[in-house]
Amino acid sequence: MKRTGMTRSLDTLGRIVIPMEIRNSMGIKIGEPLEFFMNVEKGFMGIGKYSSGVSCNLCNSFQDLTYFNSLLLCKQCILDLKGNVGVSPIPAPVVKQPMYKEKKVNRSTQELVESLRRLVREHPAAKQNEYAKRLGVSQGRISQLKKLL
Repeated sequence: MKRTGMTRSLDTLGRIVIPMEIRNSMGIKIGEPLEFFMNVEKGFMGIGKYSSGVSCNLCNSFQDLTYFNSLLLCKQCILDLKGNVGVSPIPAPVVKQPMYKEKKVNRSTQELVESLRRLVREHPAAKQNEYAKRLGVSQGRISQLKKLL
């Protein structure tokens, strides 16, 4: 068992929301019954998928069950695991060619202020991010330059 770092508070009706990441990793579907476990001495409470009676931990089958590493598995699941059925090979990583960017030529503040002044005259309704794209600077830099106008 591992800590997830996620915490949830009880609402006024005593309910909690199980985070989507945990539901997806555990394979818990909406409306699926869950089972509560608790250890009062240790102050521990756990939640798990509810299995009605005795069934395979992987496919919930009731036939040909066997214990394997403290899990209850059916014969077909054991054969699938032994033969790696349903396991896709790990693809080889794609090696990307390094992209060499051209060095930016830093323009002086005065040049940028003049360019911004011209853009504001030509496009008065433009947003700050549009000015930034046209001048090739960040929005923060546009904000600084506007103060100098």
